[in-house]
Amino acid sequence: MESPEIQSHHQASVGRLNKYALLCALLASMTSVLLGYDIGVMSGAVLFIRENLKITSIQVEILVGTLNVCSLIGSLASGKTSDYIGRRYTIVLAASTFLIGAIAMGLAPSFPYPVAGRVVAGIGVGYSLMISPVYTAEISPTMKRGLLTSLPEFFIVMGILFGYITNYALSGLPNNLNWRIMLGLAAVPAIAVGFGVFAMPESPRWLVTQGKLEEAKRVLIKVSNTTQEAESRLAEITKAANSEPTTSKNWHGQGVWKELLWKPSKPVKRMLIAAIGINFFMQASGNDAVIYYCPEVFKSAGIHSKKKLFGVNVIMGMAKTSFVLVSAVYLDKFGRRPLLLLGTMGMALSLAVLGLGSKFLEHSDNKPLWTIVVCIVAVCAFVSFFSIGLGPITWVYSSEIFPLRLRAQGTALAISVNRLVSGVLSMTFLSISEKISFGGMFFVLAGIMVVGVVFFYLLLPETKGKTLEEMVALFEDKTEYTSQMEVRLRPTA
Repeated sequence: MESPEIQSHHQASVGRLNKYALLCALLASMTSVLLGYDIGVMSGAVLFIRENLKITSIQVEILVGTLNVCSLIGSLASGKTSDYIGRRYTIVLAASTFLIGAIAMGLAPSFPYPVAGRVVAGIGVGYSLMISPVYTAEISPTMKRGLLTSLPEFFIVMGILFGYITNYALSGLPNNLNWRIMLGLAAVPAIAVGFGVFAMPESPRWLVTQGKLEEAKRVLIKVSNTTQEAESRLAEITKAANSEPTTSKNWHGQGVWKELLWKPSKPVKRMLIAAIGINFFMQASGNDAVIYYCPEVFKSAGIHSKKKLFGVNVIMGMAKTSFVLVSAVYLDKFGRRPLLLLGTMGMALSLAVLGLGSKFLEHSDNKPLWTIVVCIVAVCAFVSFFSIGLGPITWVYSSEIFPLRLRAQGTALAISVNRLVSGVLSMTFLSISEKISFGGMFFVLAGIMVVGVVFFYLLLPETKGKTLEEMVALFEDKTEYTSQMEVRLRPTA
């Protein structure tokens, strides 16, 4: 039996962030820059594309939304792909596909060509959104999983900010050139990600499913602070994998869709509801659409200078970046639920204020400056609360709750819902807003966020401090899941 001093030293070692695990998480999460850059740069580039190619509002929605809709294809395929070829090479595939799409967008001579480029880039985005959090969750120590698995959202936000800065910097170029350079520059991070992945090891949990225990042990030793910790993690992973039909070189994800969708067990059903629900509300919040069309919103509010419009975007991007870092640092300390509920309630309030401000401007001829400032502050508050809660926690929660055999394809299914809702909103936001006004649209989104708060409060248990192998017990009958639900539903005296 170990002495208290040895136990204390071991616990301290386990709680310390492993630098190699951090490096792997950073490299994997960099794939999310691809989506972030597209969201950020497209919000400005679309103004120039509209003028240069003489396209309508509906064509703008098709151009913007195509990437999100087609990312559904990549998301659905990514689970099976990563079970078959591994997590690491799926990241390479994601970056390569996006690279082809970025080049096609940058060289586009007429409207159909950037649409085609966004179809290809969208498939790459779908792959990257699933694989980066899953890989990071599988390689991360339990006590730092929240921090490391929230890094994809940090890189999405960094990509958005980089896109905004690119818009601002290139806005002075001729209209037939600036948007092509803006979109074509997306090839740079795609190339960097593709090469960076070769410095990463394969996921130890995927290696265990292939029966490669020695290789998995070598990886775990690198991403753990002590050999004892690595052996403990390997034993736990192996025990969980042995209880599932996955420890064979012939297993590449067979039968998972059947287990997920055809008579799933109660724990799996609860996991699906939680994962699909959080992904639905992430995009039903309108975050992507608000960012894509923010210049259009403020243009209607009376800001017509493109430099000023892009300046507002840069301010918004800096707000997002600051608050996603706050969430990442405190996610393992406070837990997923408190930050998720705080962020969602803040988003609902911010959208309500934005709706009121927009409604006032709609009925005002002189567009008072104070109202425009209130709307800018409300938008910045909205994206900041998103970065505290739904932004990072959606990736963390989706990738950590499924058991090993279901993780890749279960996460892929949930993120497919994410991309579908994002695509639908991106392709209808302007059309609906023309019918009910921007203010009316923001009120609808605020109402959706109120429903989201209730959903999260009732149906998402806390996962902080749980290993990936303990998640099934958390969602089992007559366990912590049930007791958590009873506490929430119990009427107060």
